Amino acid sequence: MDLERVSVRHGEDELSGAVRPGESWQQAARRVAAPAAGTVVADDLSGRVRRFAVDPDREVILRAMTRGDLPVLTRWLREQHVRRWWHSDGEPTDERVQRVYGPRVDGTTPTRMWVAEVNGRSVGFVQDYRIRDYPDFALLAPDPDAVGLDYAIGEPGWVGRGLGTPILWAWMQRTHESLPDATAYFAAPDHRNQASLRILGKAGFTQGVWFDEPKRDGSTATVIGCTLDVRRVLG
Repeated sequence: MDLERVSVRHGEDELSGAVRPGESWQQAARRVAAPAAGTVVADDLSGRVRRFAVDPDREVILRAMTRGDLPVLTRWLREQHVRRWWHSDGEPTDERVQRVYGPRVDGTTPTRMWVAEVNGRSVGFVQDYRIRDYPDFALLAPDPDAVGLDYAIGEPGWVGRGLGTPILWAWMQRTHESLPDATAYFAAPDHRNQASLRILGKAGFTQGVWFDEPKRDGSTATVIGCTLDVRRVLG
């Protein structure tokens, strides 16, 4: 049987090698990239060759959201490219964002909130949760013990610049460290959101079942369940 392969781009150089038995894609990429200094980040894990990159000029991190970030979150939720997929959460008024997201920021709900920063600039956010903590959703998801996530790049000027996969990768690294028992991550974007589906595929998620997800406004959205096998991708 042919071994899976990884490649690591570092500037104009590209290093490649095979994934050894029992080795995750990330572990293989780090081993292959050993001669190159820098952090290995997923570039496109959707193809037959799992592609990674080392980009010392771009640092992507996630930090815990604070109440001081809520005015910026409100502005992001009002942006048309975000509202298109988040509209069922209701009108993002200042009062509503404080009421809904404030407890999440405070840590009094199962959902955690993160701000994505690129080279020190806040550009978007991620929210995550144990799917089992939301029983209605857990009935639809394939693995109730998985960590679910939703995400958006809020700053319009940063959309379409290839940041989705690095942001997800940064979230995956943090989650793998803070919740080491989780063996799967799960996202369910709207079936029409092709950009999000591409980003998830590049980060190592695979598409699964389609299902109708009830929304808070009483509507339903047809979404595609996308799952990441943590051990296979991260180790």
